[in-house]
Amino acid sequence: MPATIEHEKLDDTDLKRTITGRLLFFYVLGDVLGSGIYVLIGAVAAAVGGAFWIAFLIGISVATLTGLAYAELVTKYPRAAGSSLYANKAFGKPALTFFVTVAMLSSSFAAAGSLAAGFAGYFAEIWSAPPALLVSLAFVIMLSVVNFIGITESVLANLAMTVVEVTGLLIVMLVGVIVIAQGDADFGVLGQFDTSGSPILAIVSGVALGFFAMTGFENAANVAEECTHPRRTFPKALVGGMVGAGIIYVLVSMSAALALPIPELAASTAPLLDVVESGVLPLPVGVITIVFALIAMTAITNTTLVAVVTQSRILYGMAKEDVVPNVFSKLHSSRRSPWVGLVFSAVVVAGLLVVGAVLPKVGIDVNVVERLAAVTVVLLLFVYGMVIVSALKLRGQDETDETYRAPTVLLGVGLVGNAALLAYVVYDDPASLVWSAGLIAVGGVLFVLEYFFGSTDRPADKRRGDPVATR
Repeated sequence: MPATIEHEKLDDTDLKRTITGRLLFFYVLGDVLGSGIYVLIGAVAAAVGGAFWIAFLIGISVATLTGLAYAELVTKYPRAAGSSLYANKAFGKPALTFFVTVAMLSSSFAAAGSLAAGFAGYFAEIWSAPPALLVSLAFVIMLSVVNFIGITESVLANLAMTVVEVTGLLIVMLVGVIVIAQGDADFGVLGQFDTSGSPILAIVSGVALGFFAMTGFENAANVAEECTHPRRTFPKALVGGMVGAGIIYVLVSMSAALALPIPELAASTAPLLDVVESGVLPLPVGVITIVFALIAMTAITNTTLVAVVTQSRILYGMAKEDVVPNVFSKLHSSRRSPWVGLVFSAVVVAGLLVVGAVLPKVGIDVNVVERLAAVTVVLLLFVYGMVIVSALKLRGQDETDETYRAPTVLLGVGLVGNAALLAYVVYDDPASLVWSAGLIAVGGVLFVLEYFFGSTDRPADKRRGDPVATR
């Protein structure tokens, strides 16, 4: 029988429904803000110029339009697996569903690996004795353990880290306010395009570079099965979190442009740290360095924690849909966490980190983690497009009075925006397609295992993914 929580009828689930609307809002806000803003502002400023805040505004707008599709589909199917589930419902093609699943997993694994490496870099600012690889591996294991303890604890940790993360960005905005109050702000810089080419192409380039900072909202769909009132709270929490993140991004971008010369900001490897070290704040430089290193590490931890949650929930949800081996649907008897998916995900991310550390030492000049991070954007843009198409294709199906319906025109604009960005990223970095194909091929092993050796108890008249076929 379906469970009912305060008059909202929900399907039974083995997972715990403990995430409230407020916790979900901060979950989205913390994941969208992530750590990308701490390192990407300089690259976007270099591509656009002083008007780079426009690139962040457009990027978050495209991402928010995609979020509307997720909000609609979650109110129809408040279950784990997110985009993979939606593709399965819309098209019923196991190969396509698995392609979407591998794309999501690959992007999440790559992001977690690059973030773990970034964590080690900031950790070295405070204590440089431990090897970077050891710090990265310990970091991944620690977050896997936190997630194993339970989703409630994970989301509460996410909430606490989001507060710290936003505090760091508020400090940057404070610097901008002080610069304005002192009369030193040159507002003309906010409209400058420091590029020899077309300003439009410069903005597109900036959006493409900074789009990694806009992602993360899609991870919230994978915890829909653990929300107390998903149909009622998810659309508000998702869109609200993304709008909040967008406002913060734009204000931080403007503050950074007003506080530092654009060439200096563009050349910096730690742009926001340089902003707060610009002499505006009455604090010793050493104190600022340590505080901001801690804040950046918190931001990285927050984003990576959500990635760890996402990986295991995707595997769990798709095991229930007969797309990956059934072992990934196993939950721990007491913690009710998908522990097999957690272990598998930690091993994959650790493998990326080890490969990334070993290859340079044997003379191969390839940073595997950075390459996979670049591929992340390509894979996610494909997934976002598929989710929007799925939302449109599923119109009129499985709808109730509680179903949210996104404006069709806005979904169309979001689809065009994603396609345009995907085309530009592939044009700018064609090798990303080769790496994407390699990841999909490796992931195909799981599909083959399930296809040939999966469960045999599915009724003859039921296709893979039908409710009766789930376990």
